[in-house]
Amino acid sequence: MQQRQTQQKETIRTTLCRLGNHPTADMVYDAVHETAPRISRATVYRVLNQMADNGTALKISVTDGADRFDHNTFAHSHAKCSRCGAVIDVPLVKLDLRKIAPAAGDFQLTGYSLLLEGVCADCRSREAH
Repeated sequence: MQQRQTQQKETIRTTLCRLGNHPTADMVYDAVHETAPRISRATVYRVLNQMADNGTALKISVTDGADRFDHNTFAHSHAKCSRCGAVIDVPLVKLDLRKIAPAAGDFQLTGYSLLLEGVCADCRSREAH
């Protein structure tokens, strides 16, 4: 079933693209609310999750915080700074699922998501000074 493209959805999509920093749903809501205060937080959450479900955005699950959203849907991985929480794009690290599958036992692998963790250049620079 094809979903309608409403003005609210377009505003949320445009805001996600404009932010471009792998924002949380709350960050998208805050930015949307500045220009379209009638769009509810629930609508922003619902639309972002619909975008992730239909492949027009990526949902990045992080271990110690809220999910992040990425408007870039090309194949790539992410790295998260353990200090400031910034998430950045990383060129895809290709893994051969045929070699990994035996370790998964009877679980049929269909894909993977890779989140690298470390310290970003800005945090390292602040710590050096």
